[in-house]
Amino acid sequence: MPRPKFLSSSPILRIGSRGSALALKQTEFVRAQLARLHDIHPDRLPITLFSTTGDRSQSQNQPLRNIGGNGLFTREIEQALLDNEIDLAVHSAKDLATEQPAGLVMDIFPPREDVADAFVSLKYKTVDSLPRGATVGTSSIRRRAQLLHLRPDLKIINFRGNVDTRLTKLQQGQADATILAVAGLNRLAMSDYISQRLSPR
Repeated sequence: MPRPKFLSSSPILRIGSRGSALALKQTEFVRAQLARLHDIHPDRLPITLFSTTGDRSQSQNQPLRNIGGNGLFTREIEQALLDNEIDLAVHSAKDLATEQPAGLVMDIFPPREDVADAFVSLKYKTVDSLPRGATVGTSSIRRRAQLLHLRPDLKIINFRGNVDTRLTKLQQGQADATILAVAGLNRLAMSDYISQRLSPR
């Protein structure tokens, strides 16, 4: 039985997203899948962009735990859902708090991209090739711990911002290297920046 075609031009679902290039790319992917599965034009699924507390605090370059911890990149969008300003939101799982606010459901997970982290440097090809005392920028507690486990001699500095911001900081010489998600670089068609794919093992 063929699916019914929606002829009206009014929005069917309003989608919320952060405004970063990666967040928007992921949201556009979800919108395209919904449009394809339900045979509707993507314009019927408008995207509303939000500036979150986490986004606005990036210029401070402070660790997230010093600013307020969990939910810094989702609170405003979750409130918009609760206030019926949007109907669904697309988040990176890493940005979500362990417990969801009452009234919201996290129920759909698209196919997962590459799970690995990427070593990114303009000067060095691998973590092992970094000289003693080299500076690596990351704001992730997990990545900091893993790097220092492998290379206790490294100097780890706080390194916040979206992908473009972190690459700019590398170009400015603020660090010798950084660690980014392979998935994000793939989605942004920036995988050429990957110096070394770090095995999850």
